[in-house]
Amino acid sequence: QVQLVESGGGLVQAGGSLRLSCAASGRSFSNYALGWFRQAPGKTRQFVAGISWSAGSTRYADSVKGRFTISRDNARNTVSLEMNSLKPEDTAVYYCAAVWSARAEYVFTNYNVMDYWGKGTLVTVSS
Repeated sequence: QVQLVESGGGLVQAGGSLRLSCAASGRSFSNYALGWFRQAPGKTRQFVAGISWSAGSTRYADSVKGRFTISRDNARNTVSLEMNSLKPEDTAVYYCAAVWSARAEYVFTNYNVMDYWGKGTLVTVSS
């Protein structure tokens, strides 16, 4: 069992930056691949960024490549999302998610396969 708690959301002007963090409780954090997803009002949840258990592999949605950076600290059981050059279309609730990967060097991008979810943190980007 893994519990995830996101923090760091808020209101920011376009062009600004935010750093989201996700703290995990439970055992074997390093056995999980992690990801950030987001859901805007009236839209389906979409993949934003993912990272393998070792942080050796990362993937990003095309819409955030070059602006967002995902990282993890297995010693501290945390995963972060650094968001720069924010745009109004980045406005959404951002969710941290984990999926058991048994230390396979793989990044999961499909929200349907994720095992655990946080409750989300709201990011609002004003124009």
